[in-house]
Amino acid sequence: MVSACESRPGSLPLFSWPTRVYWEDTDAGGVVYHAQYVAFMERARSEWLRAHGHGQATLRDLHGTVFAVRAMRIDFRAPARLDDALQVSVVLRQCRRASAVFAQEIRRGGDLLVDAEVRVAALSAADFRPQAIPDALFAQLKSLETSAE
Repeated sequence: MVSACESRPGSLPLFSWPTRVYWEDTDAGGVVYHAQYVAFMERARSEWLRAHGHGQATLRDLHGTVFAVRAMRIDFRAPARLDDALQVSVVLRQCRRASAVFAQEIRRGGDLLVDAEVRVAALSAADFRPQAIPDALFAQLKSLETSAE
């Protein structure tokens, strides 16, 4: 799959990761099971990091850092269904020394299905204890912050 970036006036491009709803993502009625949206958003954040040069293995091996979800607020607005083509967007809203906050949306065409705010914590890859984001990585992430619209 290929990510899509669309430009917005006065801001960084919106990162969007395409996904399709498969049988394994749904309940018996063919509707996406609520926890699967979390997986869709996790994949999109991972691909956002990769698009900025920091795949999960690079973060771990080069920076000694992993990110773990600390808190999440999710609004489920409408259901996705079997075979739907979805776009999962990622915007970095805030980067602090040891955490980051992402705004994410899942859309089907122009319809907003889910929106979420995800706070991740920086952890040491060696012992999973909280740590500051390494300076070079922090500087890059800070430059990618986008203010709320």
